Parts: sequence; structure tokens; C-alpha cells
Amino acid sequence: MSTDLYIGADEEKVVVSVRPVRARTGRVRHRRTGSMIEAVLRPPSGRGRDVRLASVSRLALGLLLASAILAATGLTWWLPGAVSAATLVWTWRRQARAAQLAVLAVPRDEESRVLWTEPERDAFARALAASHRVRRTWPALGDMVDPRLADHSLTRSLDELATLLARRQELRRVRAGLESTHDADIPADSPARLAADLQWERADELWRESGAAANRILRAIDAAARAGESFIREQQVAATARHAERALARVGGVPIADSGPELADRTRAVITAYRELGL
Repeated sequence: MSTDLYIGADEEKVVVSVRPVRARTGRVRHRRTGSMIEAVLRPPSGRGRDVRLASVSRLALGLLLASAILAATGLTWWLPGAVSAATLVWTWRRQARAAQLAVLAVPRDEESRVLWTEPERDAFARALAASHRVRRTWPALGDMVDPRLADHSLTRSLDELATLLARRQELRRVRAGLESTHDADIPADSPARLAADLQWERADELWRESGAAANRILRAIDAAARAGESFIREQQVAATARHAERALARVGGVPIADSGPELADRTRAVITAYRELGL
């Protein structure tokens, strides 16, 4: 199975899949970051039907002239004609699609996860933003982190989070349905009431478990991002301080201090954060 993870989001949903995310209308471009490929929505071209028709008409005139020239050289007329017709149809459809608002298609395979509810979409968006922060720290961390292993670990965490959020989304619907039975006018000892209460307890337990697991992943990604960013900032401040210290030592004979222990502590904090992420 491919280790790539495809992610896309529009105004109504987030799609997470092991297969490329496609557009139902409009156009998307795919942006790869390691083993993560995001489907980025392209804005509508703004070209109306009249503008598109004029553009295709100009293209048709050019193709007609080219076909006539080729026919004059003795080439069979139907070949350039067929190519011209196919080109015009393709151009018209491409321009018409580019003018539409981009909306992602809903995958039909069972491996894809589609998040419709706002809390789950927001949670995944936060994790995705934090994952980009994590990736931006890798060049400065050097040998502290193996980028290949870190990339797969981070992608796997997003994949697991999407699965948990899809489960919570379904549990949210189940809990809403069961909650509506609480006010039902039936005896408290009714078998239906007892069955509904039992399912509510099970749904509530799964709700708490999935929430705790999702929060662990969110915290781990955010902790890795904050640890890496803090380490980089401290390196920058330490470099500035060392430069100033050397300058002052040359001027006034002040001895240079050792900041090694503090930097070692920060290094351990970064490594701990990445271990919690799964490395």
C-alpha cells in the first residue's frame, strides 16, 4: 500500500484518502509535501460564456487555417479536421470547468474519510497547520531528526487522526439520535428504554475514548512544532548573544560564558517531543 496521504478541503468538507483527491466541479492543483499531497482549490477564472466563446472561436479560425494548409500539402482532410474538433471540445470543456467554483468529489471507496461536521473539520485543520509548522523546523534541526522517518510518522499521525475524527463524526450522529429518545413518553422500565440507555452508555464511552485519542495526536503534533520552533529561536538568540559576547570580550576583556547545558536541555526536549509523536 502507498504511504502517501491525499488531503483536500472545500467549504463543506475535508477529504482524507490514500488515493488522489479529485474535483467534482472547478479545478484543483496538487501540492506535495513529503508523503502528504494536498489538493488546493483553484479560484474560478471569472471568464463568462461570451468570453470563452470568443476565445474558442479564435482558436477555431487558427485550426481551420492550419487544416487547410495541411490539406493543400496532400494530407487527408479528415485527420487534421478530427484533431481540430477534439482540440476545440477539450478547450471548451477546460475553460468551462475553470470558470466553475471548485468543489471536491466525494470518494466512494471505504478507505477514504470525509469529515462533514464543523468540529471535526476544525480539529483536522489545526492538526494540518501544526504539521506544516513541524516540517518547517526540520532543516534547522539537522541530525536530531531523520526527515524521512519523521515525514512518515507525521503523515501516519494525520491518517490516524482522520480515522478517529470520522468515528467521532458518526458517534455524534448516533448520540444525537439517542438523545432524542430521552424525552420519549414511555415507561422507564420499557425494554426499548433500557436498550436505548444501554446504547447511550456505549456511545458515550466510545465518544470519550475517541476524543482522548484524538487529543493525544493533536497535542503530540503541536508539542513537536513548539519544541522545534523553540529550539530554533534559542539557537538564533544564542548565536546573537555569542556574537555580542565576543565583541564585548574584545572591547572589555569579559570572559565568554558556556551555554552548552541549556542547549542540551532544549535538545532533549525536542527529542522527547518527537518520541511522543511516534518516532
